[in-house]
Amino acid sequence: MSPARRRRQAEAARGGTVAGRRAALEAVRAGLAQEVLVARGSRSTPALQDLLDAATERRVSVREASRRELDAFARDHHGVVALVEATPELSERHLASWPFGEEDLVVVLDGITDPQNLGAAARAAEAAGAVMLVTRIRRAAAVTPAAVKASAGALLHLPNARVANIARALERLKDAGFSVVGLDEGAEATVYDRPCPPGRVALVVGSEGEGLSRLTRESCDALVRLPMRGRVASLNAAASLAAVLYAFVLPSRRG
Repeated sequence: MSPARRRRQAEAARGGTVAGRRAALEAVRAGLAQEVLVARGSRSTPALQDLLDAATERRVSVREASRRELDAFARDHHGVVALVEATPELSERHLASWPFGEEDLVVVLDGITDPQNLGAAARAAEAAGAVMLVTRIRRAAAVTPAAVKASAGALLHLPNARVANIARALERLKDAGFSVVGLDEGAEATVYDRPCPPGRVALVVGSEGEGLSRLTRESCDALVRLPMRGRVASLNAAASLAAVLYAFVLPSRRG
């Protein structure tokens, strides 16, 4: 391995990498990209123009690299890799001191284990205007390059508090003035039967297989479910989150 390649891999280890044009673009926009690598000969590709313009505006270096060098960072790079700074990880104690706004939305994931599902959930949460994502430390997916790519870069914009105990984190959010609403397929009320609470709202989604844990369910102020009118019994966690955000939470928000 060449010295330059070893140096690049060491840089990535200290921070991280994101692969793919969209994720790299969001890394640049978020101010986290240290350098962008593009496949040799691809600078003139129209699809890269937004990325190149953003990198120029942010003064982020763009360097052409061989496919072999890009492959060393990620196999699914599609010709683009960004070296990024390590994003600061929030903890439970930040929930008590965070400067939340009057109508802020926080999305809480109680045990999502699939990085693709985590990324898709983060993408829906960020698109709906959530200001923070709360996830479990154990038995849950971490923010990996695969999750960032699945989120289309949303995980680079959305603060993520990783906590040891979801039920305790929900109590902290309650102390901060949040109403906690859990998505539970066994709930009596659907998203159409009751309005979303006003003010600060924490929306909780359970794991892919088991849903909300018992303690998490008991910590919620209210439980709602999606009405299932087709033959499929349920949606996956990320799809359910997106549906509830747009059918239940956002209609109650101003603007």
